[in-house]
Amino acid sequence: MTSPDHVALPAAVERLRQTGLRVTAPRVAILDALPGGVHCGVDEIARTVRQRLGSLSTQAVYDILRAFTDAGLVRRVELAGSPTRYESRVGDNHHHLVCRSCGRTEDVDCAVGAAPCLEPVMSGGYAVDEAEVTFWGYCPPCRQRRE
Repeated sequence: MTSPDHVALPAAVERLRQTGLRVTAPRVAILDALPGGVHCGVDEIARTVRQRLGSLSTQAVYDILRAFTDAGLVRRVELAGSPTRYESRVGDNHHHLVCRSCGRTEDVDCAVGAAPCLEPVMSGGYAVDEAEVTFWGYCPPCRQRRE
């Protein structure tokens, strides 16, 4: 049983504190705008946060996302031909499956074995610790529209 003065903190507040980042309303709102399995662009994140807080500059969103990326709270996903997206699934070196038609993005677990999942034939002396693989195709709804 918890004491009456013990209050459970929202997950976003706890995650910020664990990484040593200051807890602010914009930071909490941005973390809350990135639920698991979702890959959001900056505009979408800013729109969601503004609905919750009122105003917040796009530059502030970029700055907070950079701090979150540096702290390991979010992962920056850069897919060819798409704006940068952010996700809250971090630390497991997963990959992505992207629909060529609608852009829907799904997480795909590591291709083979433990991180970095794929070993290059030649490493050139690098200590490889991550591999990024993007699978491209058509999601089921887009595939049906094409048939």
